[in-house]
Amino acid sequence: MNATAAADAQGAEAAQERTGGCLCGRIRFTTEGPATLPHTCACRDCQKLGGTPVMWWVGFATVSWTGEGGEPTWYETFPGEAKRGFCPNCGSRVAAIDSDIPEIGINVTALDDTSGPDLVPIHASFSDNAVHWLPPVPETEHNTAG
Repeated sequence: MNATAAADAQGAEAAQERTGGCLCGRIRFTTEGPATLPHTCACRDCQKLGGTPVMWWVGFATVSWTGEGGEPTWYETFPGEAKRGFCPNCGSRVAAIDSDIPEIGINVTALDDTSGPDLVPIHASFSDNAVHWLPPVPETEHNTAG
């Protein structure tokens, strides 16, 4: 592959778009760019917010809110540091913003298509808090969080 073709391929990857939204459809979004740090989180906040043993997250550099409901309603899990976005109509958890992470976190299950190989978790945050009966995510990237 020549340099121009390689640059075009990288540009196409960076311009990749995905769509998603909440259960009722009021909150819709489009992401742009590659998926970053797909991971599960078993922290107590994710367990309570999601009503599940773990939540499945991935970051995107750009997220545009396109549905009739606009942006999700934000709940500050840690005031001034982190907030989680949900639909005020159906309650679906769709996004996260953390002050120390440049990407916007998207709950992978809110994506219309969750089958991409770049969405497979490479890290499990707060694995010490995970339920004992759920097999752990194999660590494929060293990360000190959790």
